[in-house]
Amino acid sequence: MKAVAAIMLMTAVVCAAGCNKPDEPNNGSDNNDVNLDATGTYNGHDYVDLGLPSGTLWATCNVGANTPIDYGDYFAWGETETKTTYDWNTYKWSNGNYDQLTKYCCDSVLGYHHITDNLTLLHPEDDAATANWGDGWCMPTDAQLQELIQNTTNVYKRVNRREGRLFTAPNGHSLFLPFAGKHEDDNLFGKDGEGYYWSKSLDTRWSERAWMLYMGNPIVQGIQRHCGRSVRAVRSNQ
Repeated sequence: MKAVAAIMLMTAVVCAAGCNKPDEPNNGSDNNDVNLDATGTYNGHDYVDLGLPSGTLWATCNVGANTPIDYGDYFAWGETETKTTYDWNTYKWSNGNYDQLTKYCCDSVLGYHHITDNLTLLHPEDDAATANWGDGWCMPTDAQLQELIQNTTNVYKRVNRREGRLFTAPNGHSLFLPFAGKHEDDNLFGKDGEGYYWSKSLDTRWSERAWMLYMGNPIVQGIQRHCGRSVRAVRSNQ
């Protein structure tokens, strides 16, 4: 029964993510005067200090990108390399289905051979930011995603013909997250129309899902782990 309920809930979440639209339509005009300057660099990658309560510093580019408006790479949750096909059969931490999880599982119903390890945050070796950018960088937690939403203002922007969302802090610094879309199976959906950014946090209610930032009208929600989505790295200010 729980498996059936999980499928129904996942379907509702995916539909909601697919149906939500950015709060401002694309009117064909670019906003090229946006200030996306970095405030510092660590290990070869720029970051911006938004003055957040936690002191979290946000990278100015997606992992795999060279500029703030580039899409960058796509990762399944807990994987550190890109691939051609994003489904449960190719997912590293599953034996072929959502209820055959081999790592990061809090529910024996969803674990392969009913395993549970109760791991709720990605280990550094499974974190796409740490694995690709080195120690000192990591994927944000779900709490850090919420902090970003709650302590900035955000608006739809199109910069150099790239659509995305601009988060601006009271200190005047801004962060641009492009609508890079998502990879499911062999296809890329929603490029320049939707944005999805992973956290490092497992959705412990449903272990086949992890928390992410959905960027239509920004919200943190759980979504299936096997899909390919964007990663924006963070680091501590210590």
